[in-house]
Amino acid sequence: MFIFESNHNTTNTSEDKTNTNKRVADTMRTTANAVAAGKQWTYLPVMDNEDFRRHAHELVDWMADYMNSVREFPVLSQVHPGDIKKQLPEAPPAKSESFDKIAHDFNEIIMPGMTHWQSPRFHGYFPANSSPPSVLAEMLMATLGAQCMIWQTSPAAAELEEVVMNWLGQMIGIPDGWHGVIQDTASTATLTSLLTARELKSKFQISNKGFTGNEGFTIYGSTETHSSIDKAVRIAGLGTDCLRKVAVTNEYAIDPAALAAAIEQDLKNNFKPLAVVATLGTTGSTAIDPIKEIGEICRRHGIWFHVDAAFAGSALLLEDMRWMIEGIEQVDTFVFNPHKWLFTNFDCSAYYVKDKEALVRTFEILPEYLKTREPSPVNNYRDWGVPLGRRFRALKLWFVIRSYGVDGLKSLVKKHIDLAHEFASWIESSDDFELLAPVPVALVCFRYHPGDIDDPVELDKYNERILHEVNRTGDIFITHTKLSGIYSLRFVCANLRVEHSDVETAWRLISETARSIR
Repeated sequence: MFIFESNHNTTNTSEDKTNTNKRVADTMRTTANAVAAGKQWTYLPVMDNEDFRRHAHELVDWMADYMNSVREFPVLSQVHPGDIKKQLPEAPPAKSESFDKIAHDFNEIIMPGMTHWQSPRFHGYFPANSSPPSVLAEMLMATLGAQCMIWQTSPAAAELEEVVMNWLGQMIGIPDGWHGVIQDTASTATLTSLLTARELKSKFQISNKGFTGNEGFTIYGSTETHSSIDKAVRIAGLGTDCLRKVAVTNEYAIDPAALAAAIEQDLKNNFKPLAVVATLGTTGSTAIDPIKEIGEICRRHGIWFHVDAAFAGSALLLEDMRWMIEGIEQVDTFVFNPHKWLFTNFDCSAYYVKDKEALVRTFEILPEYLKTREPSPVNNYRDWGVPLGRRFRALKLWFVIRSYGVDGLKSLVKKHIDLAHEFASWIESSDDFELLAPVPVALVCFRYHPGDIDDPVELDKYNERILHEVNRTGDIFITHTKLSGIYSLRFVCANLRVEHSDVETAWRLISETARSIR
C-alpha cells in the first residue's frame, strides 16, 4: 500500500481571480501528465494490510495482558516533571520509523508516565471506567472512522443511538416521552442545557440579535456544584456574576429554603431567574440535591431545571436508589456519564431532554452542503448539541449493555456501593478516623482524627501528609477535597475490577500510614 507525495509547489499568491483559475488549471494538467508519465512522484511505504494485521494482534495481546496485570503497576506514575519530555526528540522524524520502534518507545517512555485509571486500586476523583466490550467497540469505531453528524452520513449510527438511549432511559427511570442524545461530557451537556434555556427565555432572540445587556438572567446552583457550571455560564455569555451559589445543608445538599430565598431576592431586584442546576452526586461528597423540592420551586417561578448526575446517575440502575430522582417529571434536562460508572470508555455522556424541539431549534443551522432529502422523522444529531462532528459513541454503549446485560450492570454497581459502605463502617468503628459526609453511593469522605488533636490546622496538615505518603507508595491512589473548610480524604470504590481484597489493602495502608506518621 502506498501514498503519493507531490513535489509540486502550490503556494497561494495574490493573483486576480482569472490568473488564479488559470494557474489551478495548469497545475492540475501538469499533475495529471506527471502521474501518466510516472514522473515527479515518490512512493512512501506505509503499513500494509498484513503488517497491520500482525501488529494489531500484537497490540490486542498487549491489551489483554495489561488488563490482566494492571493491579501490579504502581497506580500513580512515579516519574518526575520533565522525565518524559526529555526522552522525546524536539523535532519530528523526517523519515518513517518502524512500528516495532514506536511500540518499544511506547513501552519504555510512555508507560512509566501513565497513572493507571483502570487499576482496581485507583480510588481517586471519579473513575473513567473501561471494559473489554467497550474497548473492542472503540477499535471498531476507529476502524470505521465514521463522521456521524447526520443520518445520511451513517444511518446505523443515528438509529442505534436513538435505540440505545431509549434503552438507557428505561434502565435508569427516565420518564416516557423524553429524548436522549450522547454528548461528549457532562460539561458540554450542561452548557447545552443553559443555552437552550437562554434561547427559550429570550424567544430565540439572543441567537439572532445577541445580548442587549438588559437581560438580567440569573442561574442557581449550590456551593458544592461542579466547576463546569461556572464555565458554562461564561461560555453562554451569561457571566459569572449571574451565578448564585446557594447554601447547603449539613449533608452538603442544596438547601431548598435558601434557594427559594435567593430567587425571591433576585425577583425583587428585577433580575430574571433563568435556570437551576441541581446535582445528584456532588464532586466533593456525592451529596444528593432534593429534586422534588427544587422542581416545585422552579415550576412556581417558571425556571428551567437541569440535573447533573454525572457520577451517581449510574446508581439509578438499582430500583432502591430511584429515590434520588423523585420529582423528575418537573426536570427539563438530565445528564449522567456512562463513561464514569457504567464501564464505557470515555467519552460518553447520556443527555436527556423533555422538549426536543427547543433543543434542536437552539442549535440547528442548515448550510447547503448538509441538506439532504431524508424525511424529518430521522434524527440529525449534529443539531442536538454544540459540535457538528460526532463519533459513533452509541456503538460502545450498545456493546456494554448487551455484553453485561442490565442484571450484570446492576450487580456491579451494587457491589461497589456495598464495598464503599463496608469501608465506611471500618472508619466508623475506628477510634482515630471519622466520616465527614454521608455515603449515599460509592464515595467515602473521611479524615484521620486522633483524640488528642483538635487543632484544625494541624489536622489538615496530618491528613494532607497521609494523602501524599499513601500515593507515593504506588499501591493505591486517593484524592482529597475540602468540606466546610475541612481537609477531607476521598475514597471512591467504583472500578470495574475492584475486589474486597483491594478495599482491605487500601484501608490497611491508609490506617497504618496515618499511625506511623504520629
